[in-house]
Amino acid sequence: MKKILEVYYPIILAFICLVYSVSLGLLGNTAEAQYTAHWPGTILLFAIAIRQRRKDYNSKK
Repeated sequence: MKKILEVYYPIILAFICLVYSVSLGLLGNTAEAQYTAHWPGTILLFAIAIRQRRKDYNSKK
């Protein structure tokens, strides 16, 4: 279970942020919903960048 969380934590976190953003939009807080709508993409992009850097670093050893 721990291994799964290590691999998929960015996706889980991005999904939670997406649900949060949609719920804000449904509650009528459109400005906040638009602001938080950028979080999932940012989280996933940072996860990709960090894993790529880690992969490059480990391949040089």
